[in-house]
Amino acid sequence: MNDESVTNPSKPLTRRERVADYLSLERNVTLASAAFLLMGLGEELWKKFLPKYLESLGASTVVIGFFGSTRDFFDAIYQYPGGWLADHLGRRRAFLTFVGIASIGYLIYLLSPSWPFVFIGLGFSMAWASMASPAIFAVIGDALPRERRAMGFTLQSMLKRVPAAIAPLIGGALIASSNIQTGVRIGLAITLVLAAIAVLVVHRINLPIITGTSVNMRGVWRSFHHALKRLLISDAIIRMCEGMADILIILYVTNVLGVSIAHYGILVAIQLVTSILVYIPAARIADRIGRKPFVIATFICFALFPIAVALSSGFASLVIAFIIGGLREIGEPSRKAMIVDFAEPHLRA
Repeated sequence: MNDESVTNPSKPLTRRERVADYLSLERNVTLASAAFLLMGLGEELWKKFLPKYLESLGASTVVIGFFGSTRDFFDAIYQYPGGWLADHLGRRRAFLTFVGIASIGYLIYLLSPSWPFVFIGLGFSMAWASMASPAIFAVIGDALPRERRAMGFTLQSMLKRVPAAIAPLIGGALIASSNIQTGVRIGLAITLVLAAIAVLVVHRINLPIITGTSVNMRGVWRSFHHALKRLLISDAIIRMCEGMADILIILYVTNVLGVSIAHYGILVAIQLVTSILVYIPAARIADRIGRKPFVIATFICFALFPIAVALSSGFASLVIAFIIGGLREIGEPSRKAMIVDFAEPHLRA
């Protein structure tokens, strides 16, 4: 046999293919991340301003604090049904369900005549923010090998945070050009349009449903690696601490320190740009040297952020505080990759 007939040197990758390989741009991961981008562009137009929206509808500071606690409660309890639906319905059908439920919440927000209606809308709107989170974990775990998952989560996190860096500026401008209620409601109307576009994107996701033994919540917990249990418990503690201050930061910055809504939007953008800038280098290094140091760094920054805000006296010092807030995300791709690495394939979501 002629050697030339069997010699088939691999074709060199094009520049586009090299970039796609470097960023782990697998088709399903890209589509799911694009859906997060679209939904994020809409939600971030008004999400950071919801406490002020509640205030304008007559809610007291105590009610606003309770709203933050309720949001965190939904964020916690929606994870399990979100994961169950993603594992049993499939990733695509689960995403479509979550977009539909969340859109009902956006519509309730938009039409709310008083603050109690915002609480009703919260129960629906959190379907995307919370239920879709396990589904994107599963998509990345299904589509990418272990050594590329941190970069896959980096792509998803970047596309999730890009809107959070841009949209608050637009949302702040909408509010500044009118008032808090009109600005937030315009943002909500835009969100509904973007949700419809996200549905078209999600329809193109194509991943098989991974079957396995059906287990309840206790069985899922027992199936976890001991290292994963420690990680999840640590994460729950740090998120609980974050929730104590997060919902009230905008009130402290605007009402106590006297920073305008538009300038608060700039601070949020600074925080998100910081997160985006550290994602790729942190993920590449984590895939080589290990993920634990970056997760620890994330937890440290979570502790420092509210302290830095409390010690701030004006806009300049708040910029430093919000940069620290952005560094909270330095270990986010590593944390997510560790969760997927340790989870059983049929229980990833």
